[in-house]
Amino acid sequence: MFARVMGPYLAIIAASAALRPNDMRAMLSGFEADPLWSWVVGAFIMLFGLTVIALHPYWRGAPAIIVSALGWLVAVKGLFLVVGSHTYFSMANSAVDAMGWWRTGAAVEVLIGLYLAYVGWMPERSHSVVHQKDSAPDLPRAA
Repeated sequence: MFARVMGPYLAIIAASAALRPNDMRAMLSGFEADPLWSWVVGAFIMLFGLTVIALHPYWRGAPAIIVSALGWLVAVKGLFLVVGSHTYFSMANSAVDAMGWWRTGAAVEVLIGLYLAYVGWMPERSHSVVHQKDSAPDLPRAA
């Protein structure tokens, strides 16, 4: 279920960030200017990350590993915004300034988001079960 939400969200947000690097700089500067915003947003981001950690403790298979790892990364991001916003903004400004790496990272995030969306929304394959001829069917008892 988390892949259904996180996949499209990650793909859309990463694509928009890659396509608007100058806007990202301006938004980051405005966000950095008011410490209240970084604290409030960080608290909600951390809450979302902790929710994923608590409700998705699975580490088997690529989609489960990605969802769990994203939960931890989001919680750590929220923690940085709440406790050490200066460190977070320093890293974010460095990332935006390295345009090649910024776009490459965003492209990787878009691919991960598309993969999670596909895995989350694709219909499950039905596995045909072979029944023995002499087995009794699972029918509820009549009154």
